[in-house]
Amino acid sequence: MTLLLVIIVLALVFDYINGFHDAANSIATIVTTRVLSPFLAVLWAAFFNFIAFFIAKYAIGEFGIANTVAKTVITEYITLPVVLSGVIAAIIWNLLTWWFGIPSSSSHTLIGGFAGAAIMAGFMNPELANGFQTIHAKTILKIASFIFLAPLVGMIMALLLSTLLHYICIKANPHKANTWFKRLQLVSSALFSIGHGLNDSQKVMGIIGAAVIAAGAAGVFNEALPSWLAWTHLEEIHNLNDMPSWIPLTCFTVIALGTMSGGWKIVKTMGSRITKVTPIEGVVAETAGALTLFLTEILKIPVSTTHTITGAIIGVGATKRLSAVRWGVTKNLLVAWILTIPVSAALAAGIFMIVRAVL
Repeated sequence: MTLLLVIIVLALVFDYINGFHDAANSIATIVTTRVLSPFLAVLWAAFFNFIAFFIAKYAIGEFGIANTVAKTVITEYITLPVVLSGVIAAIIWNLLTWWFGIPSSSSHTLIGGFAGAAIMAGFMNPELANGFQTIHAKTILKIASFIFLAPLVGMIMALLLSTLLHYICIKANPHKANTWFKRLQLVSSALFSIGHGLNDSQKVMGIIGAAVIAAGAAGVFNEALPSWLAWTHLEEIHNLNDMPSWIPLTCFTVIALGTMSGGWKIVKTMGSRITKVTPIEGVVAETAGALTLFLTEILKIPVSTTHTITGAIIGVGATKRLSAVRWGVTKNLLVAWILTIPVSAALAAGIFMIVRAVL
């Protein structure tokens, strides 16, 4: 039971780090265009991160992304040391990328860490021919494909929205239009923050759910908890929609608190280094990013909010002219994204060997 509690605490630490690591995604353009001060912007984003819980719980009625994350590893191979190693690796990689101001994917960090630890566990199990038998390869490949698809969809949506809005506003008074789009940025930023909360909080829920699956298999979860904290149907614990409300509520609260801590190094990269952004372009980028996140929520695919908003910002810049996008910065970001899953997986594999030796 102690190990399970350690994992839950570390998962929530990751959730908090995810909040300030990805805060820039939803506030970068709104800060860059001076619609809100950095302090008010993070409060705005954090509030809508939290509101996303009620949308997932009562409007959508399920936590599909959490289920997808929990099932990246085959259930019988989910153990507490595997989950612990994956979470520790994800925390380390997230902190490193935050420190260097690299807007990498928290989603792929967590999934790569979880899978990497499971693969190493498989290789250390003499009954398995190879460690890759421990993971749902198709699920992971589908998630990994959105390293490219999420920014591409965001970019296409931004191009379409930019074209449409420029056509609608072609005869508008520039000053008046600018004022209106500054106000609309509050709406578009809120939409993107809801998408961020829906997507990223559920990833941590999936990891906690995976840990509970492992603990449930050992028969220690519900026995040690009061009824209001326990899982509704332990025999159907693979369905994360039955999880007690304290798990999703805590995950959404913690990511909101993390967002309130900001992430100023990444704000600079996302808000100005890729391309200069005006209020109308900020509205387009955030709306395109939000629509992409809502689409992946329907598809139950965990994606990177970082990748999504970056693609949207590139789309906005490319609408003006291709040279408006700083492709050198974009290329560096893409390299970091591609490396995230294998690096976090390798890191988790190494950590699992240490954890296995200690426990």
